[in-house]
Amino acid sequence: MTDKQRIFSGIQPSGLATLGNYLGAIRNWVALQDGHDCIYCVVDLHAITEWQDPAELQRQTREMTATLLACGIDPGKHILFLQSSVRAHAQLAWIFNCVARLGWLNRMTQFKDKAGKDREGASAGLYVYPNLMAADILAYHATRVPVGEDQRQHLELANDIAQKFNHDYGVDFFPTIEALITGPVPRVMSLRDGTKKMSKSDPSDQSRINLNDDADTIALKIRRAKTDPEALPSEPMGLANRPEARNLVGIYAAMDATDAAAVLRQHGGKGFGPFKEALAALLVAKLTPIARETDRLLADPAGVDAVLREGAERAAAIANPIVAEAERLVGFLRV
Repeated sequence: MTDKQRIFSGIQPSGLATLGNYLGAIRNWVALQDGHDCIYCVVDLHAITEWQDPAELQRQTREMTATLLACGIDPGKHILFLQSSVRAHAQLAWIFNCVARLGWLNRMTQFKDKAGKDREGASAGLYVYPNLMAADILAYHATRVPVGEDQRQHLELANDIAQKFNHDYGVDFFPTIEALITGPVPRVMSLRDGTKKMSKSDPSDQSRINLNDDADTIALKIRRAKTDPEALPSEPMGLANRPEARNLVGIYAAMDATDAAAVLRQHGGKGFGPFKEALAALLVAKLTPIARETDRLLADPAGVDAVLREGAERAAAIANPIVAEAERLVGFLRV
């Protein structure tokens, strides 16, 4: 690693990576490799805050790794590893469990959203998830983290934890983390309901584009995507109160590296039939190479595992000394 600013980010292996994951995170991860030292993690410890089938978790972990590689993550120049393979994450997370205050965690809106009405039935792991996220980042003294709006509150908590640790032990050890905003991030919504975020966990596979979908599947999902009876407007303000239309136009703009106004100059006034055909063709051109490369990589699971193993060794070489020093500061005796 060099003196460039260090970035850390992670993605859960539960479920297939979707177009939303690609546009919201993975594509930015690839771009950030120029000019930063990047540490990217498949966060399987976070995944088990909700029950996972063990065999499926292993399969999905390899699949997510292969997808990241296929999208352009370079494990030679940067680090890609599996969270559970570096024990420093769990060690520091326990310390942070003892630093963070219950009042702070009670304010975390994502726990309330995920637990829903069954708060008492949620796992303790889901409740302290933000403490582990803080440990993920601070175990590497990472200073920049690309985050979406749904994780911004967790990043603020990570800084609160770092500041309290430093205050409690009279040190200036953990750095301040900066939320890295890389520009407008499209909020990709469900193809079946434009008011809901596209999600790996949605029970309907028709609600999302998976990064391993083939050309025919992508085209069929776009043709079936929910729309309204009106033609496309000629300018973005005409998308108000039309969530499905806004979503499809936003996807097109994001995939074509343009904006909604440019898309509507080209397609405004037309019905959704021709527009959907154009959108499907664009998605097929951009995404099917990723699916093919993912399949090629998964044909050699030992090769995927080797990437993760080497990445874990390099990650541990950074994290272990930092966490060992945190343990010394806390007062743990090493004999």
